[in-house]
Amino acid sequence: MRLDFWFDLSCPYAYLASQRLGQVLSGRPADLRYRPMLLGGVFREIGAGDGPMATLSDAKRANLARDLARWAAVAGVPLETPAAHPMRTVRALRTLLGLPEPSWPAATHALFAAYWQRGEDITQDEVIAAALTGAGVPATAVRSALAEADSDARKRDLRARTDEAVALGVFGAPAFLVHAPPQEGGPRLFWGQARLTWVAAMLDGWRPPAAPPPAALAAPTAPTAPTAPHTIDFYFDVASPFAYLGLTQIERIAAGHSLRLRPILLGGLFRTIGTPDVPLLTFPEAKRRYIAGELATWAAWWSQPFAFPARFPQRTTTAQRILLLAAEDPPLQLALALGFARAMWAQGEVLEDAGTLAAVLERAGAPQELLAMAAEPAAKAALIDATAAAAAAGVFGVPTCVIDEDAAQLFWGQDRLVLVERALAASSLRM
Repeated sequence: MRLDFWFDLSCPYAYLASQRLGQVLSGRPADLRYRPMLLGGVFREIGAGDGPMATLSDAKRANLARDLARWAAVAGVPLETPAAHPMRTVRALRTLLGLPEPSWPAATHALFAAYWQRGEDITQDEVIAAALTGAGVPATAVRSALAEADSDARKRDLRARTDEAVALGVFGAPAFLVHAPPQEGGPRLFWGQARLTWVAAMLDGWRPPAAPPPAALAAPTAPTAPTAPHTIDFYFDVASPFAYLGLTQIERIAAGHSLRLRPILLGGLFRTIGTPDVPLLTFPEAKRRYIAGELATWAAWWSQPFAFPARFPQRTTTAQRILLLAAEDPPLQLALALGFARAMWAQGEVLEDAGTLAAVLERAGAPQELLAMAAEPAAKAALIDATAAAAAAGVFGVPTCVIDEDAAQLFWGQDRLVLVERALAASSLRM
């Protein structure tokens, strides 16, 4: 089966993907094709300006650094962000395109290493040449490719490949296109090196979203050293489909540890930190379309029901207040959280409807009085305070896990729960 790896050298996650591909493909039949593109060109074509990195909040920027370090640990590779990052990679990419294609894997690895391991100025010809010849590319081929890097033909080539990526639905890097046969759903696009597990599963026969994945592929291998129990704070709002998916897994992940559910009002958090009320609606169309499909894929991966509700967004203020009121009974609180989330994200119900809330309370065996109590000033103040506390803890989205109330152990996103598992299993939580 053919696998296309779309990348730009300026993306640290693409670098990490390049380092993990060998392990992912080991023992799996795949025709791997390296597909260079200009990420800035992709952003301009889809109307994303300078890309998401240009508008990161301080909290997200701090999280990015932690996240990169964690994934570098998973890959077992060094990663150092150069002082000059982001560097223009146009000349390096055009030079790569001027080399014989069989040399692209080695050349790509060498250029990534120059950028992300040694912090070298990849805009300079001598740096490009040294990296490529050091990878075994003949010096004559390197000189020829550099000489042609500014030719009209090479410019058109890189532009055409970037346009092709956009036409395929690519909106960021890295991106993987798994060429499954048309009768098996056709090519599938996956974005982000964290989706390499899905790539491996597809190569092993999984076809999302129709079937659950092989259990052995559910997460990166984690350290197995025993550790003492830890406290896991799980911040969420059932208004988020990602929080719903995280809620379906958090009890399993927290087994043997102390789990504390932290209901907050996501809209209130966003207003506090200056984020749009519904970030999903601000994404470029290509990214919105992809995310919609990926939510269904996540649900299939974890064998959970999912259907995007006809009404979105919804106000979940009352539901979140009820969840705070139920905090003294953790099993009931979790049952209610899953009940509210499934009502919205699997059953198409509206959480602004008192009847929907009452039905969830009844199914969970919770007292109906909670619904009336949620309208009282104390419940309103509790949710405001909980949301403010989340912002103070560095939370900027949901779901977010914080281990042992340590800001350095904050994990954002249901797709980072594998890293939470890894951290909890490690003898040292410093990742």
